[in-house]
Amino acid sequence: MIKVFITDDHYMVVEGIRSLLANEKDIELMGSASTVESCRAFLKNQQPDVLLLDINLPDGNGIDLCKELREKYPSMFILGISTFNQASYIKEMIDNGASGYVLKNATQRELTEAIHLASIGKTYLPFEVAKTLHAAEQTSSEIVLGRREKEILNLIKHGLTNSEMADELQISVNTVDTYRKSLLAKFQAKNTADLVRRAIQHKMITAD
Repeated sequence: MIKVFITDDHYMVVEGIRSLLANEKDIELMGSASTVESCRAFLKNQQPDVLLLDINLPDGNGIDLCKELREKYPSMFILGISTFNQASYIKEMIDNGASGYVLKNATQRELTEAIHLASIGKTYLPFEVAKTLHAAEQTSSEIVLGRREKEILNLIKHGLTNSEMADELQISVNTVDTYRKSLLAKFQAKNTADLVRRAIQHKMITAD
């Protein structure tokens, strides 16, 4: 029996996964958490074989949490779940120890296959995700930014904090942090100063 635990703050997502797994005779859903802290609290007492972990959580970041939990519970495997089919997010989750990356529009077959493979230590990437990674590798020298990433990059250049950027753009601090991490990954920057320097070199922003 493969024991599974979900960490996602969207009720409909959790219930959707619960429904997809309801008739799987070899998969047992242990429960769910909606925050980083409630996930940590659950794992202190018991660990699943596979943790389905969202990237954006109300009190933290699933990418960072993935690394922390893989170090603390090496026998527990983690699958990233997200609406973001973006190479930087996928790569960060895998680099931080995830055994795969499942999109929230996954079919029952894709989800169960991902869980089965993860439970035996193998990596699962659906075709759509693998295609995204391949395309990113083919154009690794070309950095493409979305509208929101451009806005945040410009605010970073002007020295705004995550909280100030969240207020400016009317989005959550966690969402800002996710975009910031994405920018660092895309530019392969070590820190904010390095990010700004590289963005200027790529002519994404001006020095003034």
